[in-house]
Amino acid sequence: MDRMYRVMGFWTGIFAVMFFLGDMYNTSLIFFAQTAFFVLLSYLKLSERMYIYIFGAYLTVFFVGFTYYTTFLMTPGVGH
Repeated sequence: MDRMYRVMGFWTGIFAVMFFLGDMYNTSLIFFAQTAFFVLLSYLKLSERMYIYIFGAYLTVFFVGFTYYTTFLMTPGVGH
């Protein structure tokens, strides 16, 4: 299970670099933080159950934040 956290760290790192190269600096910082979180967590050698609990908490925080953003902060119909 710890290897899957390294895989998630790898992919969030790829996304972070791509966002950075696309001049999306705030988004790239969020993804760099997620990369560090996943990679550091992968070396803790936790039990598989604990990795699943942490991933469930991560998904819960993401969905709550994403729902809040899309409901209250995102301006509909404004294109750039």
